[in-house]
Amino acid sequence: MKIKDGIEILRPLNCLMGSLTVLIGILNTRVGVETPTLIINIVLGLITYFFIAGSGNVINDYYDIEIDKINRPDRPIPRGSITLKQAMIWWIISALIGLVIAIIHGLLFILGFLNIIIALFMVFIGWLYAVWGKKNGFIGNIIVSVSFSIGLVYGAILNSSNIPYYIYFFFLTSFFLLLSREIIKGCEDIEGDKNEGVKTLAIKIGIEKSTKISMIFGIFAIVFFILPFFTEIINHVFFLISMFFGLGVVCYAVIIMMKRNLEREDFKKVSLILKLGAYLGLIAFLFASF
Repeated sequence: MKIKDGIEILRPLNCLMGSLTVLIGILNTRVGVETPTLIINIVLGLITYFFIAGSGNVINDYYDIEIDKINRPDRPIPRGSITLKQAMIWWIISALIGLVIAIIHGLLFILGFLNIIIALFMVFIGWLYAVWGKKNGFIGNIIVSVSFSIGLVYGAILNSSNIPYYIYFFFLTSFFLLLSREIIKGCEDIEGDKNEGVKTLAIKIGIEKSTKISMIFGIFAIVFFILPFFTEIINHVFFLISMFFGLGVVCYAVIIMMKRNLEREDFKKVSLILKLGAYLGLIAFLFASF
């Protein structure tokens, strides 16, 4: 296995984007934390999340080989750059790197076992999604939403075991927004999912009901997105200004979902808008820490 192939299968850009959640959690709980400690928390926290998230991508590709031969033939495993045995070994190594860094981090700052438990949980749900969750539709959607959003909590506990309320609101905003998007993606890809045996919510209860549920989760995300403003976040002004952009985008997506007889292109549009809303939400959370 070449180094570039090993890096590619980790999907580093996705891992870096996910690592932003850890950074947000750390920066929003940094009051009273000395600068050297803060820097170490950022470096070790990001490395931990990066490798654990990357290990999840590796094990996902391991179990998706037959599907990827058709849909993603350019990925390392289906194109023959990485064998299944090598992928399994690389999954173990990358997960262990993340876990070892988490253990060192915990011992260095006497964090107890909480950060290690969360790191283990992230490895577990990454494996669970690849092995079982992906084929089980809605449960898989929940796993994806948790696995990305948990970085916000992980980052926060590196500074203090007393997590402020707004971190939980950040988490719930991210969780419900991603869950809403995952359901919409199921509506968009319903035909392909039927052929692959994926039991999405759209297949189980129909597109119309699934869209309504997605809309409800989108509204939940909007509510939890607003709530941090009424807590002790570091910078209310910056958060309020940046919040309006993400809020407007997600509200627009919810309005589209209210329409009847949505077509595949509509779901594709909503999915893209919700993805944009998620990015803008992360930016707003980051600005709240300035």
